Amino acid sequence: MKIGVMVESFRAGLDAGLQAAAKMGADGVQIFATTGEVQPQKLDARGRAALARRLGDMGLELAALCGDFGGHGFARADDNPRRVDDSKRVMDLSLDLGCRAVTTHIGVIPSDRSHPRYGVMARACEALGRYGESVGAAFAIETGPEPAAVLRALLDDIGCPAGLGTNFDPANLAMVIGEDIPAAVDALGPTIVHTHAKDGVQLKPVDPELLYNAFADGGIEGFHATDYIREVPLGEGAVGFPEYLAALRRAGYDGYLTIEREVGDQPHRDIEAAVKFLRELLPAEG
Repeated sequence: MKIGVMVESFRAGLDAGLQAAAKMGADGVQIFATTGEVQPQKLDARGRAALARRLGDMGLELAALCGDFGGHGFARADDNPRRVDDSKRVMDLSLDLGCRAVTTHIGVIPSDRSHPRYGVMARACEALGRYGESVGAAFAIETGPEPAAVLRALLDDIGCPAGLGTNFDPANLAMVIGEDIPAAVDALGPTIVHTHAKDGVQLKPVDPELLYNAFADGGIEGFHATDYIREVPLGEGAVGFPEYLAALRRAGYDGYLTIEREVGDQPHRDIEAAVKFLRELLPAEG
């Protein structure tokens, strides 16, 4: 497996983030393609080629692009035509930069297939999965608000294995629903095309719908996510990284572990410690 870093986690801009990742010895980076400098509409063919060369000159690969447009993901039918089209453009950009994986949150998947939102989300994801199959990209749904088995059922129902997969974020599952991480890896298995290296704890049970609606709407009066979940440095939370990495090995995954640090007042220090943490674990897992 390779170690990646989410450039935006440095909170220092694209250039400084790339330089920091390279200096720390990361193998690659993930970059947001919905904000900042690396957006489809901001990079023509020449700009895309220049960025690809820049990454290569720094000894970095593009592990994935983040195609998360925020809000409620693909849970609202009226929003989906625009979101699907925008996501296809991100997939095109990813391929131009030498990478096939685009990750995003899609909203909370209902466990009941008869729920109206299930069909809305499934149709949008199928359109992106079919597009991914046609161009050689992979649209990777990030884990978190629902059990792994529910996400796996959606993927199986859609049936686009070459163009639709999973971005496995163990901290989301640990923090939001308290899921057993190795069991979740076992459930999603070959659908995993990219992962986030992140850790966290659940402080007390929380309704995933309420939590993700608060994120999507920019907050809900009287509700504070930090009362329920807490992201922590790698190795200090509920993920259990040795067991997590062993489960990924069993599943045949050999791609990126991309460090994502969304909180804390010293992200550079935390990311550097995370790279060291993973480097020390990976030889034992190899």
